[in-house]
This record gives sequence, C-alpha cells and structure tokens, in this order.
Amino acid sequence: MSVFADLVSQFAQALAPLFHSFAMAAAIVAVTMAVRLALHPLTRAAARGEKARTRLAPRVAELRRRHGDDPERLRKAMAELYAKENTSPLAGCLPMLVQLPVFFLMYHLFSSTSVGGEPNELLGHTLFAAPLGDRWTDALAHGGVFGARGVVYLGLFAVIAAVATWTYVRSRRTIAAAAAAATSPQEAVPGMAGLMKVMPLLSFGTLITAAVVPLAAALYLVTSTTWTAVERAWLHRERPEEKSAAAVPA
Repeated sequence: MSVFADLVSQFAQALAPLFHSFAMAAAIVAVTMAVRLALHPLTRAAARGEKARTRLAPRVAELRRRHGDDPERLRKAMAELYAKENTSPLAGCLPMLVQLPVFFLMYHLFSSTSVGGEPNELLGHTLFAAPLGDRWTDALAHGGVFGARGVVYLGLFAVIAAVATWTYVRSRRTIAAAAAAATSPQEAVPGMAGLMKVMPLLSFGTLITAAVVPLAAALYLVTSTTWTAVERAWLHRERPEEKSAAAVPA
C-alpha cells in the first residue's frame, strides 16, 4: 500500500501549483481517471459483449425454451452459442472486477493511521473543510448536515444522485430492450420482470457506500461512477450505420 500512497502523493505534488490545498483531492480524481483510462480497452470489449448478448437474446430464449428441462444440455448449447459469436455472458463484469483492488487500496490508505510504519500524513489533507480521512458521521458530529463539513458531503451526494438517476433511466431502457428482444412472452428469460424492477435501483447503492467510507474513497467512487456513466453513454450510442440498418425494411 505504501507504493500506492507514494503514487497518490506524487500526483498531489504535481497538482499542488494548480490546486493548492485541494491538491490531494485533485490527485485522487486524477488517479481514478488514470485507472479508468487504462481500463478503457476492457470496457470497450465489454460494451461489444453487451451488444452481442442483446442481439443473441432471442436465440438464448429459444434455447431455454427447448432445453429448459435439461440443464446440462442447455449449458452446453449456450456455451456453443457464445463461443460461436466470440463473446461471453460475463464479459461486462471484467472492468468492474479490475477496479475493486484500486477502491480497496484507496479505502485502506485513508482508513489507516500509519503507512509503511510511518504516520499517515495523507489524513491531514482536506476537501474544503472536510478531512479526506473522515466519514459522513464525522461531519455530522462537527456542525451537522449543513455545517462546513456537512455541506461538502451534500455536494458529493448531489453529484452521485444525479449520476445514479441518469444511470437508472438508461438501465431501465436497456433492460426493457433486452426483454423486448424475446420473440414471444413464452421465450422471455425467466426472472426478467423482477430484474427490470430491481437492477436499475442498484445504481443508487453508491449513495450508501459514499456515506460510510472515508471521504477519499467516496471521491474515488463519484469520479469512477461519473466516468462510467459518460463512457457507457458514448460506447452505447447509436451509430449512423446502425440507424441506417434499422431504417432498411427487412
């Protein structure tokens, strides 16, 4: 973790002439964006996989209808289908899994009083009035919701809520489109109706996480989720050639 602490500190030193007392907070944002930029090729591959799964949804539903009473045969048939299309049902999970170690490093870095046997000096940095090592409960204990520290969290929560709402709307559209891809109600994927109701709400879970982790980790979360929302909107935009293909009668 000391290597990661050194990396964040170096970013902060480089950004200090521009951001002054906010340099550490800016460094966390910069490190987060650097990580997400490095993961962009994986995210592009995941987006292609998601589009492929949406395209294959009617065929998957048909396989479920034909082999629903034979789990082993269904598993093999679906594996053959995904292999033939050069995709995977889990392709979209890889970027998220790769990000988890970075989030946990950020969490432990700003939760530990010492780094490499030395006092953790990073805990002394702030974002406006709120120390990066504090949690929302600490802000509530020092001035309440509308205190100097509490206002910092209110701003953070507002950004997270806005991004979560946008993600929620887009997720509902995406899941509804996947459900509509089934050629008949009998071919719909089991549990899809329940999934449509629950899955979009998961985007608001970031609000709960940001309220209980150190402010530095919450800052990582808001930067990463905002990046994700913008990145997904760009990668899943309807391209001109797709519009043309959709306009051509079958």
